Amino acid sequence: MTYGSIGGFAHEKFSAAREAFEANFANGEEIGASFCATVEGETVIDLWGGYADETKTRPWKSDTIVNVYSTTKTMTALTALLLADRGELDFSLPVAKYWPEFAANGKGGITVAQLMSHTSGLSGWHPAVSGQDFYDWEKVTSMLAAQAPLWEPGTASGYHVYTFGFLIGEVVRRITGKSLGTVFREEIAEPLGADFSIGLPETEDDRVADLVPSGSVPSAAGVEMSDVQKITWIDTQTEVASTRTRAWRGTEIPSVNGHGNARSIAEIHALLANGGVAKGKRLLSEAGCRKALEQQIDGPDLVMRNMEVRFGLGFGLPSPILTLAPPNPNSLFWAGGGGSFILIDMDARTTFAYAMNKMRFSFIGDERSFRIIHAMWQALGT
Repeated sequence: MTYGSIGGFAHEKFSAAREAFEANFANGEEIGASFCATVEGETVIDLWGGYADETKTRPWKSDTIVNVYSTTKTMTALTALLLADRGELDFSLPVAKYWPEFAANGKGGITVAQLMSHTSGLSGWHPAVSGQDFYDWEKVTSMLAAQAPLWEPGTASGYHVYTFGFLIGEVVRRITGKSLGTVFREEIAEPLGADFSIGLPETEDDRVADLVPSGSVPSAAGVEMSDVQKITWIDTQTEVASTRTRAWRGTEIPSVNGHGNARSIAEIHALLANGGVAKGKRLLSEAGCRKALEQQIDGPDLVMRNMEVRFGLGFGLPSPILTLAPPNPNSLFWAGGGGSFILIDMDARTTFAYAMNKMRFSFIGDERSFRIIHAMWQALGT
């Protein structure tokens, strides 16, 4: 096979899903990728294949990991849900209860729930910051605490592309005295033996697949943008090339620089699919998991081209922005730039996760993972 070998396993019932995964390589849509699914807490498909680099010299292995961009946000949200379940965090309270400086410039009434649902009015920095500033936690969080909202909080969502992780992360730090990446590692990843990091140790660099942009990057030239969109998308940008640097990998940027693979993403989110239990360990209560389903906003998103989106607490809920229509209403999802994806179905108690290195430009996933998930649904009778 010119696209490299496919490793892993799929239960016989899900052979069509394996075929869909392999087809993505055969038709040239992939360089390297992984897909994993859990049903009732059991891992029923765990596949990987292709190459970890564009020149196809490094095979994608069982333990290959990759920067999954905004799929990282789901790990950040899960960390907040864990603290809330323990009674350490109340989503209904003002952010300033935990982070007093945040009350500046009329933000005293913004709640943690509004941070979790992208409705706080803080989708970007104004004045602007650079991608290099992401390596200075104190600077970027202090600027967010000082600035005024870009729109009236709570009235609409505006996807917090980069700010989400810094905002939630600073609330977590104020409560626990630890960085969000540390809390996530100690309280979620390590207990589950999950290979996902927010702030990757240098010792793991040789396992990281290179993200590869596919085609030309969409240009903003000639596109009419609102002030909110310009501040969010244009004033702060990062380059895919930066994901290959030690500075990017090692810093905690809890919106976009999580490193993992489909296995770790699916098996961690099995917690939410199975009432707080994964790998035989209970980390959350069922009620704590279902908090994520509580709708906070439904309507046009001010940042994502006014696409219709519903947000719960930290996750997307089934809505037109997701072209893959979940069969059950109590589902959660989100995606990362380039195509990484996680879908959690609390009714069917399933998770489907995908991580790759050949990037596509879409807001929420793409057909590479969607075709595999459709095959899974057919096999499950849903």
